[in-house]
Amino acid sequence: MGKLTGLPEGPWLDGTRHNFLFLGETGSGKSEIAISFARALARTDPRPVHFFDLDMTKPLFRSRDAGAELEQAGVTVHYQEQFMDAPTLVGGVAPLLRDETCLTVLDVGGDYIGARSIGGFAPQLNQPSTSVFYVINAYRPWSDTIEHIDGTLGKILGVSHVKLTQLFLVANPNNGVSTTLDEVVEGCRRTDALVGEYLPLSFACVREELAGEAAKALSLPVFPLELTLTYPWLDH
Repeated sequence: MGKLTGLPEGPWLDGTRHNFLFLGETGSGKSEIAISFARALARTDPRPVHFFDLDMTKPLFRSRDAGAELEQAGVTVHYQEQFMDAPTLVGGVAPLLRDETCLTVLDVGGDYIGARSIGGFAPQLNQPSTSVFYVINAYRPWSDTIEHIDGTLGKILGVSHVKLTQLFLVANPNNGVSTTLDEVVEGCRRTDALVGEYLPLSFACVREELAGEAAKALSLPVFPLELTLTYPWLDH
């Protein structure tokens, strides 16, 4: 039986880590997870939480879209306004990565293209003070084989210079707001079958309405997601 906690317990939260980096394919749900993680940190740790939206490309969803909600939760949000399609990078990352009196959450978007933006921070990201999460959603077509996962992950690590030893794999078996408990369980099974022999899954992300039942059904720690990013086609 998995354990349901406000934050998923494990070595990624061993008390010495104050930087949390989220990587993953576009559409993996990485931004939604990073947002929920930052909120949970703000509730459970007295140190100030700084959230960096480092998505330099233009996907459908961006964590900066939840900026107001994060600020209300006590999280300081950093991002750079984008002009047309010009890639932009927010400043102020390096000093906060070195500051042990605060917590940082970095949402890195745009696959390996966007991951280039953090290459200059690799010396700090490869320190024991940083947890690096790679999000896998088995319901996305680009994560349905180990070859797809390994190919994209290899490119991301190559351009970001983040070491494989820093990595924690996260299962996000979600199909959106209509995801069922059976889909969560099956998605975790699929993900573990793909990557388990190489790296163990650290925890599973489940929307909060299903988290309690999922914790009973899974052997992984379960992290409840407070879904924030909106789907315009469901606003009717």
